[in-house]
Amino acid sequence: MNESDSASVLQLLGAGGFGAVVGWYVYYINRYRKADVQLSDVVTLVGAIGGAAIMALFPAKSDLFGAYGIGLAVGFFAYFVALIVMVALSKKFAIEWFLDGRRLKLADDEFIPGEIEGTIRPMVAGEGEIPG
Repeated sequence: MNESDSASVLQLLGAGGFGAVVGWYVYYINRYRKADVQLSDVVTLVGAIGGAAIMALFPAKSDLFGAYGIGLAVGFFAYFVALIVMVALSKKFAIEWFLDGRRLKLADDEFIPGEIEGTIRPMVAGEGEIPG
C-alpha cells in the first residue's frame, strides 16, 4: 500500500482493532509482572508496539498506522478504565488499591489461585485493611 493511498474503512477498523488488542495485552502483561522492570522489558515492549513487523503491516505516515496507534491507546487505557469500573463495583476493593494494593482480607472460604498469588504483593498483618 502506497503512503498516498487511502485505506478502506475495513482496513482502518482492522488496524485499530489490532492496536487495541496489543494495547490491552501490554497493560495486562505489565500489571501481572512478577519481577522489577528491566531494560530488556522496555526494548521488548518498543519492539512489540512499533517494531519492524508492525511497520511492515502499517507503513509510517499512513492511515493504517494512525488507526493502529489510536487502537493501541484505546486498548491500553480501556484496560485501566475496566479496572476502575470493577474496583468501583467491588465491595472488597477501594481506590487505594491503585496506590498500594490495599484490599479487604479474604473470607475463610476464599483463596487466591496459585498462578495469580505470585503477582500480588503479600499482605503484612494489619496492612491493607479497609475500614467499613
